[in-house]
Amino acid sequence: MSSPDLNLLAALDVLLQEGNVAAAARRMRLSPSAMSRTLARLRATTGDPLLVRAGRGLVPSPRAIELRDRVGQLVQDAEAVLRPAAEIDVGALDRTFTLRTGEGFVENFGPRLIDRVSAEAPRVRLCFVPKLHRDSGPLRDGAVDLETGVIGRATGPEVRAQALFRDRFIGVVRAGHPLRQGRITAARYARGKHVEVAQHAPQHAPQRGLELGPVDRALRALGLERESAVIVGGFATALALARASDLIASVPERHTAALRAGMHSFALPFSTPEISISLLWHPRLDADPAHRWLRRCVLDVCAAQAGAPPGKRGARPDAGQ
Repeated sequence: MSSPDLNLLAALDVLLQEGNVAAAARRMRLSPSAMSRTLARLRATTGDPLLVRAGRGLVPSPRAIELRDRVGQLVQDAEAVLRPAAEIDVGALDRTFTLRTGEGFVENFGPRLIDRVSAEAPRVRLCFVPKLHRDSGPLRDGAVDLETGVIGRATGPEVRAQALFRDRFIGVVRAGHPLRQGRITAARYARGKHVEVAQHAPQHAPQRGLELGPVDRALRALGLERESAVIVGGFATALALARASDLIASVPERHTAALRAGMHSFALPFSTPEISISLLWHPRLDADPAHRWLRRCVLDVCAAQAGAPPGKRGARPDAGQ
């Protein structure tokens, strides 16, 4: 059985309202003969005469009377679906948004974001989940609304992205660490004992299952190599170990600001590429008014705290690491 032509619904709605082929034709900007052909198609589709001649006019059949209100509502609902989304009342919004973020984002930007959201939409809840991998699956399957991080090879090509801020790697040691005394050179930095944050590598990488990160690449270009006494899975753990020992941690500056309180931070004595932290979301949520509002909240908070305007919409910054 073939599917009915849903375009006939609008014509049926007008015919049932007007009860007159010529008047219905004028409303739909059709010729009377074209409207008559449409009525014939409707009769064939429904198996009912719908409008029956009575004297000089047409009267609705019992089936037409039964359908009149239902058809009108269907047409209104269809028009609402196809109409651009209206602005929402954020103050009345009742919704939970899930954000997948890397280490340090919640500690550094979470408090201001929560304050902003609470002030504008007190019934909105934010659910922060850890970013254990860079695969875009959670965005694609709807488990996550927004994500922050560095765009890389595992980021799906369909994912929308907007730059939040640029960051750089710095060195961090405990307050009384020997590196606080004297000039820090690349050689002196490399000679220290380091806590390294694992960079997950492609399966073909030969080096301990880890990918060479930007700090190690920069040192290798100088003919140097640091000794990693400990390898950990995240920046928060690296900083906790460095705080309680003579280990040196190398971490993104802005992303870990709240985690480094009370520690000594210093610029690395060699050049490393900046990284661009981006806001990521799936295109199916691009036009959703509530999602657009939340994206603006995140962008504004990060721009204010990072001290720089957010990047141009839709940009695909370099992976950086």
